[in-house]
Amino acid sequence: MAEFMIQFFICNIFISVIIGILLLAKHLLKNKLTSRMQYNLWYLLLGLLAVPFIPVQPIRFLQIFAWFGNFKNASSSPIGDMINETAPTNQSVTANWMNDFSISLSRRTPSTIGLILFILWCIGIFIMILLITKSMLRFRNMKNSSLPLQNPAVRRLYYECLDEMHIKKPIPIYSTAFLKSPIIAGLLKPCIYMPIHLISDYNANDIKYMLMHELAHYKYKDALANYFMNIIGILYWFHPLVWYSLKEMKNDREVACDTSVLKLLNEGDYEDYGNTLINFAEKVSLTPFPFATGISGNMKQMQKRILNIANYHPASFRKTLHSAALYIIIAFLLLGTAPILSTQASENNRYHFNETNHTVTYIDLNDVFEGYNGSFVLYDAAEDSWQIYNKEYATTRISPASTFKIYSALFSLESGIISPEQSLIPWNGQNYMYDLWNTDQTLESAMQNSVTWYFQALDQQSSLPSIKEYVKEIGYGNQLVEGDISSYWINSALKISPVEQVEMLTKLYYNQFGFTPENIKAVKDSIRLYSMDEGILSGKTGTEEIDGLNTSGWFIGYVEKNNHTYFFATNIQSDKLASGPLATELTFSILSDLKLWDTYQE
Repeated sequence: MAEFMIQFFICNIFISVIIGILLLAKHLLKNKLTSRMQYNLWYLLLGLLAVPFIPVQPIRFLQIFAWFGNFKNASSSPIGDMINETAPTNQSVTANWMNDFSISLSRRTPSTIGLILFILWCIGIFIMILLITKSMLRFRNMKNSSLPLQNPAVRRLYYECLDEMHIKKPIPIYSTAFLKSPIIAGLLKPCIYMPIHLISDYNANDIKYMLMHELAHYKYKDALANYFMNIIGILYWFHPLVWYSLKEMKNDREVACDTSVLKLLNEGDYEDYGNTLINFAEKVSLTPFPFATGISGNMKQMQKRILNIANYHPASFRKTLHSAALYIIIAFLLLGTAPILSTQASENNRYHFNETNHTVTYIDLNDVFEGYNGSFVLYDAAEDSWQIYNKEYATTRISPASTFKIYSALFSLESGIISPEQSLIPWNGQNYMYDLWNTDQTLESAMQNSVTWYFQALDQQSSLPSIKEYVKEIGYGNQLVEGDISSYWINSALKISPVEQVEMLTKLYYNQFGFTPENIKAVKDSIRLYSMDEGILSGKTGTEEIDGLNTSGWFIGYVEKNNHTYFFATNIQSDKLASGPLATELTFSILSDLKLWDTYQE
């Protein structure tokens, strides 16, 4: 929740900009858009304001066309039922390469700030809910005291209004002494409530226009919009621009309703309708209930509505067509900003795995992953078939930890910083906490012992812009290279999903990058762990350590066996007990039961 709150705070900066753009567009196009289209623009904003709370990343427009080819059903496999959680007892996992050393970073400050903001946000929401609950209780008391409308003249006038508005559903109408102006309330069972003083001071024209206005609210489903507006008001209680926008939306809603009524009247009746608002401007008041709509409003709103009535002319077909076209253009542009507002997309942390033309099997490994969140991905290149456990985690991007050292090495080879023949970097004499780090290192020893300073030294001889270009060129994860050159891949913005890890290993193995073959071979040799009669196993571990706790463990690699190459990626996550070695044990257990690898030992 702390991370969500930080992301939500950032989203609100963009929301302010979007509201500013929307207000500017409304001002510039006010004479080009009909009143109904001006009001409908606010629906776009309501949709965008909901985006940060949607649990999936919004779809980009171009992705819609790719959907038509993606309806491929994936079969399930009982293989998980055969897999044991522990590794075979006659095997050991004590090789040096499994000692995946990591550097601990701290995230306490952002988490604390996020937690404080989250608590304050929740307190505000709680207060808003209390206020709305109080208003709803007042409405219930008013509703319980209301009586079905008895006045025959008003009832007859009401049914005439239903006919004129082409509404076939008879909406119940009640009289009450606790209102100053009519309202319509209720989402599934709407009812109209008329003040007794209006009925007593019976004026056919005034009551007719008021009833038509309330029925226009019903016809255009404004009650539903009212619910959304109140929910948005609760969630964004702290945002003044959002509150201003909701107020303007209510104003435009009333103007749009007035216009809908004017369309049904003769030109000579426009003045009478306006006079109704003028005559009751001092008598009507703001609607006291959050989920009700009415003809009321403050004096500024009334002035705007009266000016709209005075200047009203039926919109021509051409203007209506142009207004619809402008609305579509604005909608396209505004909705295109949705991914920016998504807390799920703030770091582009979801990979959209295209299953088209692949055989994908989703397997059950719940018993194996007991106690951990995470996923397992296996790809058989010869069969072009995938086996995936937990698709959600398999497509979620997280820090690569030390698994990125594979590609750090490849870049250094390609840029000439080291070569397959000369990769030695002398130890700088600094006393590291891991003894295996306190000596000169070659690419092979640094990869086997996960020597972070070695790969940091390689990066130091490059530049951050060139690394960014390299990461973009190979298409690594979310391709975000930020921060210091010595830590851009350690618990930073750079993230990758298990599915992408497998895809990257496939590209590396078959040199789909188009790099120098000798460099590709040098990297492949550096991650080779076992070479036996039954096959070859290569891989790299990774551990993400935060505040001294192991929160994420990786083991990625491939098995070459029986003329097949099986690429795999395992990631496990927990609050404090997830590491590369533990991910390795779990992976060997899975591979063993899949009959892909039966021993750890050379």
